[in-house]
Amino acid sequence: MTLQMMPENRTPAAGTAETPDVLELRWERIAPERYRALCGEECVGFVDVVGAVFVVLAGARYDRAEEIAQTLDFDRVTELLERSSR
Repeated sequence: MTLQMMPENRTPAAGTAETPDVLELRWERIAPERYRALCGEECVGFVDVVGAVFVVLAGARYDRAEEIAQTLDFDRVTELLERSSR
């Protein structure tokens, strides 16, 4: 996924049931260059968009989240946050 393809908000389609064993990350845009990653109802991290770089932060609160990576690939962001939330 490229920077131009970043989601405004990415939520499950209406009427679809999530299974408790497999929860996908959903994205909420909370600022012009910041996204919150949610797994179910739990916040697992944030992504700051700095130019073409995605700065990945793991944690439930932005002020205490820890930077775990910087990448140019949004698919890598998802992979890192899914791994850190387990």
